[in-house]
Amino acid sequence: MAPIDSDDNRTAGEGEELRAGRRKAARYVVPVAVMGVAAATIGLVPALADSGDPDLPKVTAEQLIEKIAKSDVQQMSGTVRINTDLGLPDLGVLESGLMSGMSGGPGAGGDGEGSAADPSAKLTELVSGSHTLRVAADGPDRQKLSLLENAAEYSLIHNGDDVWGYDSKSNEVYHSTTSGSDGRPEKDVPDKDVPATPKDFADQALKAVDDTTSVTVGGTAQVAGRDAYRLVVEPRQDGSTVGAITVAVDAETGTPLKFTLTPASGGAAVVDVGFTKVSFAKPDASTFDFTPPEGAKVTEADESAKAPEHGRPAGGGLAEGLDDLKVVGEGWNAIATFDTGARGGLPTASPDGDLGALGGFLGSFGDQVKGDFGSGTVFKTRLVNALITDDGKIYAGAVTKDALVKAADTAQ
Repeated sequence: MAPIDSDDNRTAGEGEELRAGRRKAARYVVPVAVMGVAAATIGLVPALADSGDPDLPKVTAEQLIEKIAKSDVQQMSGTVRINTDLGLPDLGVLESGLMSGMSGGPGAGGDGEGSAADPSAKLTELVSGSHTLRVAADGPDRQKLSLLENAAEYSLIHNGDDVWGYDSKSNEVYHSTTSGSDGRPEKDVPDKDVPATPKDFADQALKAVDDTTSVTVGGTAQVAGRDAYRLVVEPRQDGSTVGAITVAVDAETGTPLKFTLTPASGGAAVVDVGFTKVSFAKPDASTFDFTPPEGAKVTEADESAKAPEHGRPAGGGLAEGLDDLKVVGEGWNAIATFDTGARGGLPTASPDGDLGALGGFLGSFGDQVKGDFGSGTVFKTRLVNALITDDGKIYAGAVTKDALVKAADTAQ
């Protein structure tokens, strides 16, 4: 997320305190997003129903940001409604085709080559559509997140050193530890600091300050029955696909209750996450208890790691290109670029047909472009766009098509 610069005036001393406060805000992640949540995939609710604009004391943007920074809610529970609308076509058919040609990808199940309960695979479902989550937290060592599905439920539980993922549909369990006691290095234990609640997203937006962003207070609201202020974050730069970010901040605790990202193109929110119910009371200790059900298939994290690159082909390819990832531009106009090493543009065929299916699918909604860099294809969503050049380079960011072409031209 791009850095933020407030429109409100402040002294140098106040600025230093504000920056320190923001750094604290980044540390105070409400601990409901636990290991392995595929963060950037989480999006969220066409607006939660507001019940009027409460009359609250006036605050400045700096004061509201500091209120978030000072918030230290350790105990809470509630229901979060999620909707993501990137404007992508249905990926179901493509996904089925690709998965049928893969052996042992995450969530593939069978023969010990992955688990349907692995959070890194399961929670990627949040990349599109509407979803309902139940969340609970009791300090840094106990969190639970449950994804409610039709006649099924997926739960991710962190209790002490243990992390459990349970998929009721497949009756599979995934187990890892936060201390690395399963034999893996601690750095390989799934990360806890990943976005899943409004506060997680807000923390990402308040990590730094520069002159690329405007921050103002946009009135008040009521979310999940609680009075809140609206913090409005907008790019100052041209060329970004982001229109505005609005964070509803609980007036009493300073906890973000709702996060909404609207695109510069207008229309419904691309990312909207908010509580429909919330309580700051201590959850019952039994909330975080978990014992694998009788007959459930249990996969340990170190066993899952032994699966052949989770179904990815040998030889690196895209993964090798990521080693050379660079970022050009700044703030909201930052663009990630790397060289995949693949020549000839999108793949059109492969021995098993999978890459050909992928290339044909991508090409069906891409725009052909030309410039000083040569030629390529731009793939667009309502937020993130990507240019893949015919000589194998990729440029991606929350920027317009013209900005991507300009970046590719400049790189020549």
